[in-house]
Amino acid sequence: MKYSKEEVMQYVLEEDVKFIRLAFCDVFGKQKNISIMPEELPRAFEYGIAFDASAIAGFGDESRCDLLLHPDAETLMLLPWRPEHGKVVRMFSSISYPNGAPFKCDTRSLLKKAVADAAKAGYSFAFGSEQEFYLFNLDENGTPTKVPYDNAGYMDIAPEDRGENIRREICLTLEQMGIPPESSHHEEGPGQNEIDFRYSDAMAAADNAMTFQTVVKTVARRNGLFADFSAKPLDAEPGNGFHINISVKPSKDSANLNHMIAGILNKVEEMTAFLNPTENSYKRFGQNKAPGYISWSSENRSQLIRIPAAVGEYRRAELRSPDPTANPYLAFTLMIYAGLYGLENRLELPEAINTNLYKADAKILANLKKLPDSLSYACKIAYASDFIKAHIPEAILDIYCNR
Repeated sequence: MKYSKEEVMQYVLEEDVKFIRLAFCDVFGKQKNISIMPEELPRAFEYGIAFDASAIAGFGDESRCDLLLHPDAETLMLLPWRPEHGKVVRMFSSISYPNGAPFKCDTRSLLKKAVADAAKAGYSFAFGSEQEFYLFNLDENGTPTKVPYDNAGYMDIAPEDRGENIRREICLTLEQMGIPPESSHHEEGPGQNEIDFRYSDAMAAADNAMTFQTVVKTVARRNGLFADFSAKPLDAEPGNGFHINISVKPSKDSANLNHMIAGILNKVEEMTAFLNPTENSYKRFGQNKAPGYISWSSENRSQLIRIPAAVGEYRRAELRSPDPTANPYLAFTLMIYAGLYGLENRLELPEAINTNLYKADAKILANLKKLPDSLSYACKIAYASDFIKAHIPEAILDIYCNR
């Protein structure tokens, strides 16, 4: 349900809400928040709530540290794990300078602009995400270990799959928050799990991806566990993927989908620093269903992009290179602009590679372009990209590539 400002204030009054979290994220997608009391809500809506941004990476320094949070009423959500009496709600917020100008490093606002630009061009994009994570035990001091919660395999069931009840609690919590999951199961790695979501518009999908990680980490900790979303938690085991499904309307049968995919393939090398923003990200590529080459196919999970078996409105493309350390607002922003590039230039898809690339002949692989093999190389490509410079503020590019 989407709320208006007036409905939010009425809800807070009638539902015994005592704390309102104004949520945002830094440029890397790490969620932050400030809690305000109900009496401050009218001021928050009218003027914004000031905060010191100097301690947040990329948000400024002590010489220019004041920014304002402006809550988005439509994103009101109850946090069901907080007390029933004295409830806590959350709203995502946009960020501005004191003079009212949008903050250039507000990645959520970048996605809003991408959605608006797509609409002006006559297109709309829908997204669905699949995030994988590991569950690890804590030691006697509550510190995360690298000891998996179980040793189950792909789609195993209890008792081997000890994560079944954890996933159930996560799914029920998300459902309470109005984010119904589509499916959940144990993944290939020991203690590794996956929960998938239904399609939604870009803003809702990115907000839900942020919320998902918060819920998973909260439920895991309540059960004495640690949820690890890093790209490659265990060197000898499968990495965590953030598989992003994308579709475009109008579809015009398969023509627009194909042009969109061609655009993403054309720009993915330039986007990789933002889809895979850690050194650890590059340990995942080229193994255990993680792509290593820029290619596509139908259904084939060894490819960068696959077109899952589906018809009609469910026909979509799945980008398999991102990992859960990516900022979803930046990832979706770049995918929209890459898709638009393909659509507006009517790019044609290269030939599909209907081969298992993990077992492919060297002659086949020699004709394919590889994804960047390190963060430094991905950043070098991003710095040289006119496409990235057109859609990612210079400040964010510098933060990602000059850490």
